[in-house]
Amino acid sequence: MSKYKIITIVGARPQFVKAAALSRELKNYPNIEEIIVHTGQHFDEKMSDIFFDEMDIPKPIYNLEINSLGHGAMTGRMLEGIEEVLKKEQPQLLLVYGDTNSTLAGALAAKKMHIPVAHVEAGLRSFNMDMPEEVNRILTDRISDILFCPTDTAIENLEKEGYQNISNQVVRSGDVMQDAALFYAETSELKSTVITKENLKPGAFGLVTIHRAENTDNPDKLRSICNALNEISAHTELVLPLHPRTKGILDKLGIELNAKVSEPVGYFDMIELLKNCSFVMTDSGGLQKEAFFFSKPCITMREETEWVELIKGGYNTITGSSKDKILAAHNNLNIVNLDFSKDLYGQGKACKNIVLEIEQFLSGQSAK
Repeated sequence: MSKYKIITIVGARPQFVKAAALSRELKNYPNIEEIIVHTGQHFDEKMSDIFFDEMDIPKPIYNLEINSLGHGAMTGRMLEGIEEVLKKEQPQLLLVYGDTNSTLAGALAAKKMHIPVAHVEAGLRSFNMDMPEEVNRILTDRISDILFCPTDTAIENLEKEGYQNISNQVVRSGDVMQDAALFYAETSELKSTVITKENLKPGAFGLVTIHRAENTDNPDKLRSICNALNEISAHTELVLPLHPRTKGILDKLGIELNAKVSEPVGYFDMIELLKNCSFVMTDSGGLQKEAFFFSKPCITMREETEWVELIKGGYNTITGSSKDKILAAHNNLNIVNLDFSKDLYGQGKACKNIVLEIEQFLSGQSAK
């Protein structure tokens, strides 16, 4: 049996969660050795180390410790650092997740060295080129050899862009985030104390997150969102695990939040908050899906979303930063009757689909 080496690039919280699910499946394939490289993009312990500890993710063999830089400098240094790792390890495949600077740097470094690239969460589009994530995901898709698409919409996006005329494999894999959510939901209650620690009443609070640069870097948008949250929190408890960067901006601008603000939480705490909340308000991409996984309606405080199937199904409402739209969406939450049993994301089989496809690809490459 041939032995294969793959390198996985991670750097941000959603990638740690995805890597946890896929690395667990890779352990079932003794002919595949996985080496994890952490770029350091999320360096705060609460945003990084805690995920590896809690979720039993294999510790990164390499940590490039690249953070707190502008997009150009960060991506450039990651490209340089990942290239050195690839030269040393000589893998047969590089695996990247999502749409961060770490994702693009990893894909670029591998492609320039003629190492095949697999992109998990390919084909997603917000159609907003002002978002750095949109640029990252489009460029990564174009240079990847295997495109693992989580949804039918992602497949359709690639077809519209002419990917049937490009030499690569497009696979409808399902979403690894659902695999992770289903797996860890069984143990989160045993490992998390967040509900009792924060003295929360199940079903009687909303879960909120704010971290997107399009909101946090625009004082008017941030104030509008916070004004809406403060109005809602006057009659409904809101729990807001606050990203360190967002906290710094709020403090600098002197914006007060009446919500129950906490430090960033680990993944098990987040699952318990999702299980026990009555609704979600966020500008996160991943949390929109996680709300669906745990049967909670979601308000997305962005101008668009990559997860259009959630909008079409009525599970998610897009409001942007408008205070009036946020309040209207919240007022309509209680009258929505939703069917969360629909299979939108693969129902927990994505990791198995991905690893089987990777093994077949590597076998085919070695036979050439």
